[in-house]
Amino acid sequence: MSEVWPGRPFPLGATWDAEGTNFSLFSENATRVELCLYDEQGRETHVELTERTAYNWHCYLPGVGPGQRYGYRVHGPYEPASGHRFNPTKLLIDPYAKVIDGPVRWQSANVFPYVPDDTPDADLEPDDEDDAEAIPRCVVVNQAFDWEDDRPPRIPWSETIIYETHVRGFTMRHPEVREDLRGTYGGLASAPAIEYLASLGVTSVELLPIHHIADESFLPERGLTNYWGYSSIGYLAPHASYAATGSRGEQLREFKGMVKALHGAGIEVILDVVYNHTAEGNHLGPMLSFRGIDNASYYRLVPEDPRHYMDFTGTGNSFNPRHPSVLRLIMDSLRYWVTECHVDGFRFDLAAALARELYEVDRLSAFFDVIYQDPVLSQVKLIAEPWDLGPGGYQVGKFPPLWTEWNGVYRDVVRDFWRGQAPASAFASRLAGSSDLYSHDRDPFASINFITCHDGFTLGDLVSYEHKRNEANGEGGRDGSDDNRSWNCGVEGPTDDPEVAALRARQQRNFLTTLCFSLGVPMLSGGDELGRTQLGNNNAWCQDNELSWYDWDLDEPREHLLAFTRRLIALRREHPIFRSQRFFQGVVGKTGLPDAWWFRQDGLKLTQRDWERHDLRSFGLFLNGQAPSYFGVHGEEIRDDSWLLIFNAEPEEVTFRLPSRRFGARWELELSTAEPDLEAGAFHISPRGELVSPSHSVTLLKLVGQ
Repeated sequence: MSEVWPGRPFPLGATWDAEGTNFSLFSENATRVELCLYDEQGRETHVELTERTAYNWHCYLPGVGPGQRYGYRVHGPYEPASGHRFNPTKLLIDPYAKVIDGPVRWQSANVFPYVPDDTPDADLEPDDEDDAEAIPRCVVVNQAFDWEDDRPPRIPWSETIIYETHVRGFTMRHPEVREDLRGTYGGLASAPAIEYLASLGVTSVELLPIHHIADESFLPERGLTNYWGYSSIGYLAPHASYAATGSRGEQLREFKGMVKALHGAGIEVILDVVYNHTAEGNHLGPMLSFRGIDNASYYRLVPEDPRHYMDFTGTGNSFNPRHPSVLRLIMDSLRYWVTECHVDGFRFDLAAALARELYEVDRLSAFFDVIYQDPVLSQVKLIAEPWDLGPGGYQVGKFPPLWTEWNGVYRDVVRDFWRGQAPASAFASRLAGSSDLYSHDRDPFASINFITCHDGFTLGDLVSYEHKRNEANGEGGRDGSDDNRSWNCGVEGPTDDPEVAALRARQQRNFLTTLCFSLGVPMLSGGDELGRTQLGNNNAWCQDNELSWYDWDLDEPREHLLAFTRRLIALRREHPIFRSQRFFQGVVGKTGLPDAWWFRQDGLKLTQRDWERHDLRSFGLFLNGQAPSYFGVHGEEIRDDSWLLIFNAEPEEVTFRLPSRRFGARWELELSTAEPDLEAGAFHISPRGELVSPSHSVTLLKLVGQ
């Protein structure tokens, strides 16, 4: 290397300025740092970083530009008992790399900082084997991209419908997506993929992790990979294997192109992000990046035993946002995806772990404070998975303003109600926006409502299995939750029984109808609208195959389910009463009627004694479309139709008598989950008229006569 200039401590990472590249790496406890450059033949050149400012080691290399591959070797004490694990024989990934060129090649070298000999104290002695052959290279990148007139859709929470999906799984089997694009960012940006999402009616895609992923070391031995991707190693780099065009910077351009294409269709992009732990595992895990750069800074170590890691995540380690430089990395990463890649929001995996200050989950933690005051991040969608695996980690309803939450209470209660295990009172609370959880400082849209997600049974499996079938994961069926709250409708697994099949189809429609007509933000687990099955596997995290990929070859029942889902989403989008901006008050307003009114089978108001019945499984709900519940951008009240929803989770049909004439003079059918082929207006009912509600069904009636 002919010239090495001092460079700057900020920004961190590799920054090209058209004349050269500035390199900067944080390490508070290192004694020496070497930048390693690689040519096309893989030859390694070392550059000593002699400048150190605010714990950032830095230099500037004139003439070095896009396409240059690099990594780091970091020197310091190897003293696991003191929390330090420096080992310069191990090549390390830059935490700020914008591009990482491929996977960890586990068979090529020992990527552990010690010799893994299966003894409990093996990690106490350092290994001296160089592992450069196994570690992917970081790549200097030109971040320029022609966004043209791209603008964030900025869809209000009141109009948001989230579709959780996987970049790879969504298009891997899609017959209309070009074969070379299937399973890639380009595939998700293709016309068939976007046309499908638009026709479904969703407004936002929530992508399972796309930060660069490192598989766990044992997966290749089993012929498996980390399909879900909750194993991040590069927080500013899009995962290389999801790119169709290349891995030397092409993946970044392809990712940006995907965001641009989705925005062009009015669809937001939300990223599932994993800042609570990394791919490096526990004290016996590999050394890929953070552990070798500054283990004591990047990780939460056990205070009285810093050889070991605090583990609030179940993965072996917990990232350390209490350290200012680690918190800066998280914030820089988030801002980068918004400002440079135009993403619209984030779902934070195990978000409670990020809010632990000393030990407890703290609503006033630095993590929340920094986001709250940030002019960029405070304006995007923020979704918390409001729990972790540590003590006191279940924090549903306890996140601060600006945040929405995956409502695990909603999921559990709705599942229980439709299998006959939850009373109507609990179900009604979830249907009405979970005011018990969110009304103290947030609106109904703080609740992200979901029945299923990537983790657990698909919707089709939820009504077909009561026991998980996870043998394919190679863990003897021990993995995955046993708390599925599922009902197989009388037969475990696949069946040819037409009555069971019909009941399962009806139950799927019940769940989807409940989801679309609940106050809050609905999240549809991608593929549920297609009747997707994982054959009872409720933890398909390592199944990058047809078990997880969407099957687009639809038979007639699955076609009907898709059509019914589109119908539900269209109703929600067309009628603001189903996405009220206020919690129901139940008090009589200017119209002489309450905004919402709950009634019994006899058409009379549910009493307190009724609500206290644990065996109540059927009830009705009147929604007053003339009550002030939705407001336009200028503050004007937006009126809607009025509706009756009749829920019956009983195993037998129930005869309902409609409410009196003051609620409406004439009602007509809008849809029935028991008879999904009936068109709107198929029949009409007068006040106090009778409606037979089939077992396990929802009936929606629309007011057509005052």
